[in-house]
Amino acid sequence: MRMFAGPLTLALLLGGSTVSAQEGVPRDAAFTVARAPAGADSLAGVEWIRVPVRGGGTLTAAVARPTAGRTAASGPLPVVVVLHGSHGFAREYVRLARDLAREAGVVAVAGCWFAEGGGAGARFVTPIPCPEAPPRPTAASAEARAAVDALVGAARALPGVRGDRLALAGHSRGGGAALQYVLAVGGVRAAVLNSAGYPPQVTARAPEVRVPLLLLHGIADGPADGGSEFTAIARARAFASALRDAGKDVEAQFFEGGHNGLFESPSQYDASVRLMADFLRRRLTR
Repeated sequence: MRMFAGPLTLALLLGGSTVSAQEGVPRDAAFTVARAPAGADSLAGVEWIRVPVRGGGTLTAAVARPTAGRTAASGPLPVVVVLHGSHGFAREYVRLARDLAREAGVVAVAGCWFAEGGGAGARFVTPIPCPEAPPRPTAASAEARAAVDALVGAARALPGVRGDRLALAGHSRGGGAALQYVLAVGGVRAAVLNSAGYPPQVTARAPEVRVPLLLLHGIADGPADGGSEFTAIARARAFASALRDAGKDVEAQFFEGGHNGLFESPSQYDASVRLMADFLRRRLTR
């Protein structure tokens, strides 16, 4: 196993492989330093952890830290948890975590929060299997909250992290899970929702949102490339309007692409990373 001379490696050498949560975080949010999973051996610049989920299952996650870029990495850093879509955990999410860490000056944790991936959007990503994770849940389910909660707790427990400055960033089903977590649990500082689903019951709850949101969405979103009736552009626009009408802190950017434009279009990816990084710097590091 290749070991990086970073905070996780130091924690492993000093105190064994299991790192318990920091003060104020439940102890069952501990993580274990791990080897790179199959399909991710060649991915450089990240360390890997395993995160137990209350109720059963173990999640795999990549931890990326800033090494160079727009923001200097000094002192405890804010942290963002990146949640994948229905197509499953993939190398592209590790890349996104590395890019956000570098550009926003945060620690970024890209986690596999359910085992099965697939669907029309699978052709846009390169899967990283995580068979020990729980089955795929709906975004609004208790099972989804438990998986996100496990990753949030582990992220807050990482060495060198400001646990009080944590954001969520999710694509598709991951964006829906991030929004549901904001509504049902709270305790995060901001959230990025990329190609998320907005059913009517969520839009009706816009007045309950208590954190800044960044909405990124393709105007051609649809089932052909992994979307659904709830990810249609009209739904995203309606949710953004409901947030503004309720006086909420929301930023929105609509792209020409489809549901998986983040991974299909290099120009949209670059623009999205810039928008996400700027949002995270403003909401977490200032």
